[in-house]
Amino acid sequence: MRISELAEASGVSLPTLKYYLREGLLMPGTATSRTRAEYGEAHLERLRLVRALVESGGLGIAGVRDVVHALEHPPASPHDLLGVAHHALPPPVEPVTPSEEVVGWVRDLGWAPRPDDPLLGALTRAVADARAAGVPLTATSFTAYAEAARRIAAVDVEVAAGATSPAAALHTVVVGTVMLDPLVATLRRLAQEVESGRVLEP
Repeated sequence: MRISELAEASGVSLPTLKYYLREGLLMPGTATSRTRAEYGEAHLERLRLVRALVESGGLGIAGVRDVVHALEHPPASPHDLLGVAHHALPPPVEPVTPSEEVVGWVRDLGWAPRPDDPLLGALTRAVADARAAGVPLTATSFTAYAEAARRIAAVDVEVAAGATSPAAALHTVVVGTVMLDPLVATLRRLAQEVESGRVLEP
């Protein structure tokens, strides 16, 4: 298909397509003449990923470029490839310097994130904010929340592992993380209603 047809099929405007091409986010088409090129399904798949990164993931061009580069020059393992997409997403809250307490809690779980992982700083900020609001977080309650989160993460990874291509797996990680966060939060509230009725009603 020509670039105009690619724009129509993808729902991405022609000026945006040309911008993605200039920035290296979309690979060039197959040249058919000096001024024309043909595009195919691989370009549509790349555009779905780029749109997901920008629109759902909230990534800037530099972050999208990092993910695309990892896709075109994949690391040794699928785990590392998905990690590129995961760490390109902005953290849920603004990170601070990780506290020894929170790092210790994470290590006690047997988890081993990189020391410079911004999620450790975001976790420290989240714990501090919760405590400042009067939520009595302890090592015991933190561990219980972490174990529940890992069960959710196992579902996420299973879905990503079943993707049909590396690009589709990256799309699943980004869109699944961003778009399913409200689902998880809503299920938690519904579950609270159930547990409250079970535990607190006479």
